Amino acid sequence: MDPGLFFMGHRKKERMSFEAFHLHPVVEAGVRAAGFTAPTPIQIQAIPPVMQQRDVMGLAQTGTGKTAAFALPILHRLLKRQSRRPGALIIAPTRELAEQIEQATRVLGRKTSLKTATVYGGVGINPQIQALRRGVDIVVACPGRLLDHIGRKTVDLSGIEVLVLDEADQMFDMGFLPDIRRILKHLPGRRQNLLFSATMPAQIRRLVKEILQDPVTVQVGNAAPAKTVRHALYPVSAHLKTPLLLKLLHHTDTGPVLVFTRTKHRAKRLGEKLLREGFRSASLQGNLSQGRRQAALDGFRNGTFQILVATDIAARGIDVHQVSHVINYDIPSTPEAYIHRIGRTGRMENSGEAFTLITGEDKKLVWAIDKLLGTPIERRTLAGFNYEVPPPQRPIANSRTFRRRRAG
Repeated sequence: MDPGLFFMGHRKKERMSFEAFHLHPVVEAGVRAAGFTAPTPIQIQAIPPVMQQRDVMGLAQTGTGKTAAFALPILHRLLKRQSRRPGALIIAPTRELAEQIEQATRVLGRKTSLKTATVYGGVGINPQIQALRRGVDIVVACPGRLLDHIGRKTVDLSGIEVLVLDEADQMFDMGFLPDIRRILKHLPGRRQNLLFSATMPAQIRRLVKEILQDPVTVQVGNAAPAKTVRHALYPVSAHLKTPLLLKLLHHTDTGPVLVFTRTKHRAKRLGEKLLREGFRSASLQGNLSQGRRQAALDGFRNGTFQILVATDIAARGIDVHQVSHVINYDIPSTPEAYIHRIGRTGRMENSGEAFTLITGEDKKLVWAIDKLLGTPIERRTLAGFNYEVPPPQRPIANSRTFRRRRAG
């Protein structure tokens, strides 16, 4: 595993080092073992107040290193405990993100004796129960499966000292806030609360007021794609989306490409279509088993698949810093989701491009995205592509068949 995928620290370039945070020596040893010495901006801002046990609201784009911003202080704090009950609970919206957080925490805590465990659905519950019974210090969980464990009394949350809500805006989009409120009832009243989000819509601000006490707010960047990303809109009729996508892929020099669709069924069909057209592609969507989801992710990371077609929900937790292009086959449902998607390329100071295929029905969303960004996104057409192809005609049932169907 490359710790850089999760840690996002920089090599020796900057003056500040992790020694400035006065982390426990074994935590510092884990940082050195990961090969990093200089923190990212979100780490510089967030780690000091988190170590002071203040509640923190962190606003930062994905890929900025916020996992380490909360994981390092948690490791530092829990080393002083003697209990084998969980001391920290990290809640994430998807199993991919939960796995990513757990792996990053394990990498950073490799020199400690602290134990971590993941809790999410789609896999058997018994191995999770056994891990929890053996004793863990940090639980990384998705809301639904965590509530299952609470109902079965197989997890003890009475010793939680730190609660982290990661990607809070996505948890709201996925309808998890009622589950979050149910979970909160099982936690100690006195605890530290950390909330991280790439965007901060009004609903999340209300959640902040409910959960966080006198929080320190840290923010890196603003609600816009990274400056390393060039993005453009491609207006096209709905029936020509797939031909235009194929033309773009054939005529663009790309590395790994992440294609977003609105539904899991479309992700599956489009992935199969690209495969038939000769592209090394796979789809990532909710109907896949955990094993197949992991195989798709691993294949995308190691280069087996050049193209990964995914929905927003399935793609949460994808942290592949070398993605060269993001293509929105379907425009995202909100301007904030657009920022999330575009943030999958242009990471770690690499350049990236993002293309969005838009139809006449997308005018309101395009206007909202332009408004959020403060400037219109460039509109492009692809030279040599025939935009005048009429939609296919639907076959008309003959009158005898039609009468028989009505009679039946």
